[in-house]
Amino acid sequence: MPGNGAAAAGPGVGLAAEGAESATPPTGFLHFIAQSDIVGKSLFAVLIIMSLISWYLIVVKMIMRVRVKRRSVHFLREFWAASSLEQVENEIATHGANEPFAHLASHAIHARNHHAKYGAMRLEEKGSTGAFVTRTIRKVIDEETAKLENGLTMLASIGSTAPFVGLFGTVWGVYHALVGIGLSDGVTINRIAGPVGEALIMTGLGLAVAIPAVLAYNGFVRSNRVYLAKLDAFAHDLFTFLTTGQQVLEGNGKVRRVSKLPAASGDA
Repeated sequence: MPGNGAAAAGPGVGLAAEGAESATPPTGFLHFIAQSDIVGKSLFAVLIIMSLISWYLIVVKMIMRVRVKRRSVHFLREFWAASSLEQVENEIATHGANEPFAHLASHAIHARNHHAKYGAMRLEEKGSTGAFVTRTIRKVIDEETAKLENGLTMLASIGSTAPFVGLFGTVWGVYHALVGIGLSDGVTINRIAGPVGEALIMTGLGLAVAIPAVLAYNGFVRSNRVYLAKLDAFAHDLFTFLTTGQQVLEGNGKVRRVSKLPAASGDA
């Protein structure tokens, strides 16, 4: 008889266990998104779009920077090996000004030739040749700075707002989870931990979107600072070449001479 009692209790225990398992609500991030309302789905879509935009900008800007730096190294090597600025001008005319250093040299040389030949024909050209070349160089540097900083505002915005978007999604999800638990008959740890844990994933997703954007932004800003410092130093050397025809090297103090362009006919 005891054996029959144990046998009878066995199915009851099994049914109770199955009932407990069936009472446990399904969990998981996909379940959280599926059962969330329009606000939760919209926040999830916003984070996904932010992530796609940030990674697109990161990849594109990295590829562009590698290409630009490679072209800059090639141009500077050709520039320092040139015997005159006229040769540099011919090199730019042949291969094109496809990077900031060549762009700067092309505009500066053209400004020097134009002002020396035609003089100040417009108000913006008033002043000496050196002053006109200086304004041209500053304008080109400002243009190149704007090009380098293109897209950084978007990365900074994503890096600063994505965590708060994720946090808002978590708060919204926890609120609805607690409301649903309050309307249910029984409250157990399983019924609380599952929905709340799902909602917390939104905060993690927001951080996952923001961290790469912030790291990339800081890396690009530092790279821009270094690159623009080199461009500014090159601009000073180029201005010296256009006005005096020489440069004093900072390393050993030796003077490297680069012939100036021949004087234009307008100087006579």
